[in-house]
Amino acid sequence: MHQVVRSRIAVLHGTPSATPLPQRFRSLADREAVEVLHRAARVLVASLPALTDRLVEALYEQEPGYRAAIDSDRAEVWQEVHHSLRHNVGSLLQPREFRDAAHRTSRWIGEIRAAQGVPLDAVLHAFRMGGAMVWQDLVDETARRDPDDVRLLVHVAADVWNFVDEHCGIVADAYRQAERRLSWRRENQQRLMVAALLDGTARIADLSEAAAMLGLPEQGRYAVLAVASAPRGPQQQGPARPPLTLPAGLPGGPLLRHTGPDAEYAILPLSPLSGESGGFGGFRGFGGFGGPGESGESGESGELHAIAAALEASADTPAGTRAGIGSAVEGLAALGDARRLAETALRACPASGGTVLLDEHLPDALVVSSPALGTALADRVLGPLDRLDPSDRDVIVETLTAWLDADGSAQRAGARLYCHRNTVLNRLRRFEQLTGRCLTRPKDAVEVSLALAARRLLGT
Repeated sequence: MHQVVRSRIAVLHGTPSATPLPQRFRSLADREAVEVLHRAARVLVASLPALTDRLVEALYEQEPGYRAAIDSDRAEVWQEVHHSLRHNVGSLLQPREFRDAAHRTSRWIGEIRAAQGVPLDAVLHAFRMGGAMVWQDLVDETARRDPDDVRLLVHVAADVWNFVDEHCGIVADAYRQAERRLSWRRENQQRLMVAALLDGTARIADLSEAAAMLGLPEQGRYAVLAVASAPRGPQQQGPARPPLTLPAGLPGGPLLRHTGPDAEYAILPLSPLSGESGGFGGFRGFGGFGGPGESGESGESGELHAIAAALEASADTPAGTRAGIGSAVEGLAALGDARRLAETALRACPASGGTVLLDEHLPDALVVSSPALGTALADRVLGPLDRLDPSDRDVIVETLTAWLDADGSAQRAGARLYCHRNTVLNRLRRFEQLTGRCLTRPKDAVEVSLALAARRLLGT
């Protein structure tokens, strides 16, 4: 506000952006106008406290953007206005001495008001209000001393208002620079907080602050999404793939993301379980999935299915993208566990791409969670098949997989393989003979299923 007043004053004294008064006056009228201006400005300097009072009160009444600041600390705002007016009115009298200080004051006000969140329009309005009040006081004082001299002020009016515009530009530039710095700092703090939560290194004492910073309930329900591109084979040449970007159109709006060395992660807020008081205050989760889904899934399952479907359907998802969605956890403090669950789901995703919901692929998750044991199991159960011709071995493995996927139905497995059910049974019998396993024995069937998963996921 103060700055507004100063700005107008400084213009008269040749501030850089303003049109400076010439060293030699163009006419006697110009010289007389400056003398009239100086006489009035000296009176303003002597009455700065009263001028400051009036400007602060006018700001309170006319500029809502300043009202909260004045209510919070009127004395601080008064000092700021007074400081600004003193430099600006001083610039009318001694432009060279006060110009730099007036500029610094305008930049300072732009920066602190940006930090306080006062709208830029309000700050610029305050400057112009101050300038208008100073100009009016100059006119009133001149009229009081000699009404005929008021006409002379016309010769310096353009300089005064150019000064005000110049300082408005200084304030706006300082405000925007400060706003960019603050925005970068906030975004960086948010990135660091998301990374700490997903790493499981966030302090318990910081969780309330994290919840406020990220706009999430501290005790809400969450899952984590991990996304990676398809692994590069040994024969693939050329530069590494560009960093993967999570699609923007997933249900639920903007995602809180974190980029790791091998995958991208996103925090997925979920609706409260039925009967819980919602930490989201009525928030129903992604895409409004609060109750059973169309296919009868629970609300949580419906939400996660919706995310998986949106991810696979998104045009932003490159071919071969692999994604894993972990099980739900309770509270921000458990997001480190949720990330590890999502990584397990990602490891259970086929190399060709797709999306894996961990809760629906727990046997696969068991295999990838302990690759050494998975490899040992595959070698023990399927090792005898490796003595066969590769094409013969692959036919038996394909038949085993189809039979298990068909819930042990030779009829349905044959339909999938385009062969007779007896052919399926013959191949299964041969497997039993080669491995010593009995597929009708539950324990053996479980081991075979896990061994097949290990071969598929671990490439053993």
